[in-house]
Amino acid sequence: MTHYVYILANKPKGAIYVGTARELRERIEQHKAGKGSTHTAKYNIQTLIYFEQFGTAVEAVHREKLIKKWRREWKDELIEKVNPEWRDISADIPY
Repeated sequence: MTHYVYILANKPKGAIYVGTARELRERIEQHKAGKGSTHTAKYNIQTLIYFEQFGTAVEAVHREKLIKKWRREWKDELIEKVNPEWRDISADIPY
């Protein structure tokens, strides 16, 4: 089963959130409905701007924890390598 690490933002270079999910589409819908987390609801963080796929939950959680420890500029560089416009990539989630 595929597991994901994802990054959401409220605007380019704005507030971000890093999380993990097994069902990424469902999780993004929760965030957009304001039910994802307190942090995302408080700062209106709903735009999927980055994700990675992993084969196990352990791998995904390990990567999430690693990214969360990074300096902000490193997170921005990671995002901008694949999504320089910080556009919503929800449509790119595989089925």
